[in-house]
Amino acid sequence: MTLTTGTGAGSGAATGAYAPRPGAAPLSRMIAAQAALETKMLLRNGEQLLLTVVIPTLLLVLFSAVDIVDTGAGKAVDFLTPGVLALAVMSTAFTGQAIATGFERRYGVLKRLAASPLPRWALMTAKTASVLVTEVLQVVLLTVIAFALGWSPHGDPLAVLLLLVLGTAAFSGLGLLMAGTLKAEATLAAANLVFLLLLVGGGVIVPLDKFPSGAQDVLGLLPISALSDGLRDVLQHGAGMPWGDLGILAGWAVVALAAAGRFFRWE
Repeated sequence: MTLTTGTGAGSGAATGAYAPRPGAAPLSRMIAAQAALETKMLLRNGEQLLLTVVIPTLLLVLFSAVDIVDTGAGKAVDFLTPGVLALAVMSTAFTGQAIATGFERRYGVLKRLAASPLPRWALMTAKTASVLVTEVLQVVLLTVIAFALGWSPHGDPLAVLLLLVLGTAAFSGLGLLMAGTLKAEATLAAANLVFLLLLVGGGVIVPLDKFPSGAQDVLGLLPISALSDGLRDVLQHGAGMPWGDLGILAGWAVVALAAAGRFFRWE
């Protein structure tokens, strides 16, 4: 018996319609899919939500309603909101990302992802996109709450955007550097410790002028201080482009991202 195969027009059309097309998906689609997955994982993590949403919100509401810290002349919410926005950026781009990435590295998730068709730089791009999406949600939520508390912002939105972008880049680089060089448990402890220290000494809740003059000079060079002071100058005082604070954030961003790219270990 001889087997034959159909060669008619209908057979050819069916073969063309269902012929396999091996190969990776377009790079842009892979990055978007990974970014969506990273965002869902972050928003489902209770500890991450505590850092990124609950703590900044509670600090804003509590210190605006109760006169605990002397924030100077004017409404407390006008001083606190820029600092809490800076804290939200730090909690997502630095603390949350460092802890999540550190444990992904420990459990071999990064090693497996590095072996996938998604390039390593594209994986980091997806993580950065996830951070940006989360920050947008944070900013919207905190802005709504601040307005409800009587916030009266001023200043140039472009300056605010530049500060937030450079602050995100700086803290993201620092978070990836920590996650890629320390063990997961050390990253967890160090990231939370840095978060608490910068919350107290970074001009978020307590004005920098409450510290000794020598300490002010040092604290003013920290990325959280540059971000919170820059946002406060623009949003509270209506200042122009805060070039000094932008320069500090840009310097941190360049150094931190370069160091993360150089020393990050995937295993």
